[in-house]
Amino acid sequence: MANKVKFGSRIGLIAATVGSAVGLGNVWRFPAEAQSNGGAAFLILYIFCVLLLGIPVMLAEFSLGRGTGSDAVGAFSRLSPRKKWWVTGAVAILASYLILSFYMVVAGWTLEYFWQSVTGNLYTPVAGAENAADPLAESFHARMGEYITGSWKPLVMTYLMIAFNLVILLKGVQKGIEKVSNVMMPVLFLLLLVFAGVAMTFPKAFDGLAFFLNPDFSKITPGVVINALGQAFFSLSLGMGILITYSGYFPKKTNLASTAVTVAGLDLLVAILMGFIIFPAVMSFGLSDESLEGATLVFVTLPEVFARMPFTQFWSALFFLLLMVAALTSTISLAEVSIAFMQDHFGMKRVKACLVVMLPLAVLSTFCSLSQGVLSDFKMFGLNLFDFLDTVATNYMLPTVAILTCLYIGWFAPKDFFRKELDNNGSMAARYIPAVLFIIRYIAPLLISIILLTKIIG
Repeated sequence: MANKVKFGSRIGLIAATVGSAVGLGNVWRFPAEAQSNGGAAFLILYIFCVLLLGIPVMLAEFSLGRGTGSDAVGAFSRLSPRKKWWVTGAVAILASYLILSFYMVVAGWTLEYFWQSVTGNLYTPVAGAENAADPLAESFHARMGEYITGSWKPLVMTYLMIAFNLVILLKGVQKGIEKVSNVMMPVLFLLLLVFAGVAMTFPKAFDGLAFFLNPDFSKITPGVVINALGQAFFSLSLGMGILITYSGYFPKKTNLASTAVTVAGLDLLVAILMGFIIFPAVMSFGLSDESLEGATLVFVTLPEVFARMPFTQFWSALFFLLLMVAALTSTISLAEVSIAFMQDHFGMKRVKACLVVMLPLAVLSTFCSLSQGVLSDFKMFGLNLFDFLDTVATNYMLPTVAILTCLYIGWFAPKDFFRKELDNNGSMAARYIPAVLFIIRYIAPLLISIILLTKIIG
């Protein structure tokens, strides 16, 4: 794999890796988790989990990818060819593909909302909503039903997002993923800063910031700790095979420690900026706790905020552009996990590998989209297909992969492999490596196992 293509610059490497982590989880899941878990107390725990647990696990995945220059399956099979550890990589690839199948549908929703914001149709009153207790919220709920549960609109937008992904992925690592990430990530951060600045002008902005930044440690419970840890691992894209795949494109001279700290820091910044945007709006416009849940937060609550602001269409279009950028960088990275596998293990050219991955995805995403509407009565263990794949992949498969990866690096990888990858010719102080290895061997597997057990039990 010596001739495998690499990222062309450190900036491009960071932009692509951050783009793989930053996504809808940061935009809607983090504010909702913070709201329901005590605000600032949750934020402190979340930062702690990212810095002291997320980064070591990220380093474990980075070492596998950069050290072998292979995909998620190949990384394990190259280091331990006579063992079955490659199954860990296979589960990661399958999980990433299942996540991609419904994530692409959500990406299509963001495109639809961006277009409807530009045209102004999103803010056209819905017949009958004026008689509701909250006419504005009722109108946006009706729009969400029209744009998300419809039969053909969501499909068209999903296919368009698949096409956007395909165009970028066909151009390869440097000319496609890296080049696009170099443009999209600065745009995303700029938009976040703009919205955070606007949020500071809301009437009760500082009341919202007080909830988000002034901790009440009595709010901390074992459940809050588990939720903070789960959010940290989810937001960093751990266990998906993405970080192994992308680090396979890292040049050998890449400083893994500084890269992990930079990626985790920027990922944290996105989540915190979203808090600076959401909580001033919640306090200023009297929005309920129930409005901060998943799709409702993004597709009902925030349009309700924009409708109360001057230049409604402008701010709405700008926000959904931000959301679409976050969705696109995430879907590209998820797709690359499978594409790299096809290239490395079946010797496929890039074009063929992209088509083999993306064409079946269109079929699976079609069923995920329709499961929100006409196929909603088709249930698997009481869940529609969209929610079933989400639950299986994110609640069970990702934690399992993270546990196995930690156990492998900590106990079963070739002797001194991790130490040599981390040291990188003296780039990381030797005194830190034992502490990182201790976390990977003992702390991370134990805590992730607790998360997995809580998901299984209830």
